[in-house]
Amino acid sequence: MLEIQRIMLGVWKVLQSLFDTSEATARASNKNGRDIDLARTIPFLAMHVAVVAVFWVGWSPVAITVAVSLYILRMFAITGFYHRYFSHRTFRTSRGMQFLFACLGASAAQRGPLWWAANHRHHHAYSDKPGDVHSPIIRGLWWSHIGWFLTQDQLATKLNRIKDFARYPELRFLNRFDTLVPIGLAVILFLFGKWLGSYYPNLGTNGWQMLVWGFVVSTVVLWHGTFTINSLSHLFGSRRYATSDHSRNNFLLAIITLGEGWHNNHHQYCSSTRQGFRWWEIDVTYYLLRGLQLCGLIWDIRPVPAWVLNLPSPSQIAEEADSEKIAI
Repeated sequence: MLEIQRIMLGVWKVLQSLFDTSEATARASNKNGRDIDLARTIPFLAMHVAVVAVFWVGWSPVAITVAVSLYILRMFAITGFYHRYFSHRTFRTSRGMQFLFACLGASAAQRGPLWWAANHRHHHAYSDKPGDVHSPIIRGLWWSHIGWFLTQDQLATKLNRIKDFARYPELRFLNRFDTLVPIGLAVILFLFGKWLGSYYPNLGTNGWQMLVWGFVVSTVVLWHGTFTINSLSHLFGSRRYATSDHSRNNFLLAIITLGEGWHNNHHQYCSSTRQGFRWWEIDVTYYLLRGLQLCGLIWDIRPVPAWVLNLPSPSQIAEEADSEKIAI
């Protein structure tokens, strides 16, 4: 009987850590920080396995449309707000809009806004150096893509790096119970699919199909689209600026992530709202943020300074160095 109680207590602690990050952090503090956190890893892996369910639920135009729409909306919440707002404060907005987009970002199941932004600020402080927790140069491609955030070491939010936003209790609550919003979205999608199946059967969808496409498939693709900026954008692409790290500009990644692929630009000057510094560098997140600015929902968008645009590229620096050698 005592053994059963211990097992039940252990299960309860795991469930607590799944919903409450403070509980997960407390558990992690008593373990080796490099250990994999099973409470967070098992659902992550289960989501990937659940993608196979598309062969059972089938597909419909409405389910695919919802999946693509939620991919774009949540990617924008991650890139525009988790990244450009919470991490770098490249524009200003109201407290209400701040919380709204924090919720939309949380629905992407990439943990809370404070955790995300604090880790990103840490990345910029140590980019591609030993202190960088997800550098493909230091720790390898697989680790930089997904390995780093599945460990006990990365459960805690580095509040010392995000004091400016940690003063908002609603953001701290959202950060602590970061699984509530994605679970809520999954439930809403299932109920929405059942409603459509009942009242509009000609659409050919149902609750399970909407859940699988609108939440599972859309979220998994969104995860890996976002993760490519940690991994691939430090390995593949061009370098306009001679930054101290290995960041690169990559057109394909910019399309997938609504503009985040102009990573070398960003690492040269991360205070700009825009990451596609040239007119031909497609930056959908910036265009959408400009739209919000025109509606009066955000303001004080930070531009790219002229001195940044006029900086020489690594190839120009090399050519000038060669010219000086020839002149000598």
